Amino acid sequence: MSGDKSLIYKVVLFLLFITFISRLFYLQIYETKYAELSEDNIIHLETVFPSRGIILDRNDSVLVENKPSYDFYIVPKQFNILDTNNLINAFNISAEYLRDKIKFSKSYSSYRPSIFYKDMSQEEFASIQSQIYDFKGLYHFPKPTRYYPKPILSHVLGYVAEISSKNLDNDTSSYYNQGDLVGISGIEKMHELELRGQKGYKMKIYDVRGESAGSFNNGLDDVIVSNGKDLKLTIDSELQQYVEELLLGKVGSVIAIEPATGNILAIASSPTFDPNILSGKNFSKNYMMLQNDTLKPIYNRALMAKYPPGSMFKLLQSLIGLEEGLVNYDEQLYIDLSNIGDLAPEGYYDLKKAIVKSSNNYFYKLFRKIINRKKSENTFTDSSLGLMSWSEYVRSFGLGSNLNFNMPIVNNGFVPNSNYYDNWYGKNRWKFSNIYSLSIGQGELLVTPLQMANFASILANRGFYYDPSLILEIDGKPISNPKKNIIQIKSNHFDYVVDAMEEVVNNGSGRRGYMKDLELCGKTSTVQNPHGYDHSGFIGFAPKKNPKIAIAAYIENAGQGGRAAASISSLTAEKYIFKKSKRFWLEDYIKKGDFIDEEDKQ
Repeated sequence: MSGDKSLIYKVVLFLLFITFISRLFYLQIYETKYAELSEDNIIHLETVFPSRGIILDRNDSVLVENKPSYDFYIVPKQFNILDTNNLINAFNISAEYLRDKIKFSKSYSSYRPSIFYKDMSQEEFASIQSQIYDFKGLYHFPKPTRYYPKPILSHVLGYVAEISSKNLDNDTSSYYNQGDLVGISGIEKMHELELRGQKGYKMKIYDVRGESAGSFNNGLDDVIVSNGKDLKLTIDSELQQYVEELLLGKVGSVIAIEPATGNILAIASSPTFDPNILSGKNFSKNYMMLQNDTLKPIYNRALMAKYPPGSMFKLLQSLIGLEEGLVNYDEQLYIDLSNIGDLAPEGYYDLKKAIVKSSNNYFYKLFRKIINRKKSENTFTDSSLGLMSWSEYVRSFGLGSNLNFNMPIVNNGFVPNSNYYDNWYGKNRWKFSNIYSLSIGQGELLVTPLQMANFASILANRGFYYDPSLILEIDGKPISNPKKNIIQIKSNHFDYVVDAMEEVVNNGSGRRGYMKDLELCGKTSTVQNPHGYDHSGFIGFAPKKNPKIAIAAYIENAGQGGRAAASISSLTAEKYIFKKSKRFWLEDYIKKGDFIDEEDKQ
């Protein structure tokens, strides 16, 4: 039996030996591609970076495209430079930089490439192209870099940068490698998967002299690159550029929406910056410069800043009062100035006059009716019930939410409810007298410019809105219409309020924005600011019938709403509807930027 085992063992050993010899013979004699590689040839796996998708405006004007830049890699075993000074001068580097790169590359691998120089511009590359073949052991690879033909819309477009170590660790797809570019903010981040495309790979053979010996296996093992998808935005770039010019030297934001679709036509935050400075090798230096700027140019005020709505909110209070039957169209009330500070004179007011004159004391009384509905004999409980109902109405207009807006960071603002004041004062320890500042859009109520532009769209549409959107098409395919949101308030109440808004611009505080053919309807706000001069606010739309554009503007520390905000909004509407501006005197007023008078300074 033991002899049989010994025989079996010898047979198995013999078969393994025959198999090994046969495989070795096949590789050395018949498999010529491996034989070729044995002659000290080296295979390089070269990444072919996809062109990132182009971003266009609604009229097919290019907002973001690509231009090539070049990375250089060093292979120490092949590195052979007769005159290092030529190399140093060509790349504009120091001798110390060269020594450090050579030292690091050798410690990494003598045969494998490591980075030598990154992000050489196309212009720089052209200037040294004739010398490149003198630098043995250096290999260059083109890669697309973002370029912005129109230096606008920087906050919304976002930027790309090298992927961080943290994000690289979290990359479950294993798509990214160290040094790869990835969308960091804005549309570049939200649509990274569509924009980035898919990398390709080429296997190239280089001989010991560093010269190309062709493709490995005739390119059959290569992976074809797939470029990124193009995006078409809802933005009108000419309007966007015009708005940004109006905002130069100011702090604030303007948002314009097409009411019938929810498409955003312009969204500007000021101060801003040229997005080209965050593309290329000076990214880190320029990013830190923006971060350290005390005016915060990298901060997107249109989506992230929170302000009290001020008197613009009186329009919403009016709609609630009308829907709840707490006020009638022609009802006259005598208003004195005993309850709250006011610039409107005392006298008899109907609701329309109260809107036009922006009577704080009228809306103080209306808000009291909204809150104290006598649903409980306990005034604290009654106030709590009334505020809960009020906050639900306010939220139905999209306030206190991000409006399902598809961007990385969108502030929700804040709509206080009874629970908030219970936590602040204690349950059954607060009543109307603690919250009356909400009546005129002040107090704890906070909104964003995006929310107020959306509110202007609701008024333009007489009671509905579409979720605001920025994307029209992806890869030529239209994006489905966003959700339609209907406000549970009768359309005739909106008609009444819109008539008042028209009067505000024609003969009221928004008079500076009046233009006969424009038919702008709006409401101004002088937003109280405890940290300096008041903010100038305005919402509106034009024309009155079949509105084409709805606008919200906040200009910080610019005083009365009828000055900076109303003027900029009116010019924006004129530019979009008529494709040009004729009111050069108003443009000059805005560009001069002198909005504060002696009355504001007191």
